[in-house]
Amino acid sequence: MPEESQSKRRRQSLGSVMGSVFASMFGVQSSRKHEEDFAKGSARTYIVMGVIATVLFVLMVWAVVKLVVSVATPS
Repeated sequence: MPEESQSKRRRQSLGSVMGSVFASMFGVQSSRKHEEDFAKGSARTYIVMGVIATVLFVLMVWAVVKLVVSVATPS
């Protein structure tokens, strides 16, 4: 029984958190993983990673738009 309580308190790895955040951004998170995130994860960690992932996504879209516009406009 004590082993189970320790495993529930164990923090998730950064890779696991990033994977969960990206999967949830695309809507492909499994219910098992979703339950695991709530059981083991910290809300603060997921919020911070979500904000970082959103900022990176917006910057990537902005960079692609700038590239397409620069290629499409005649010099």
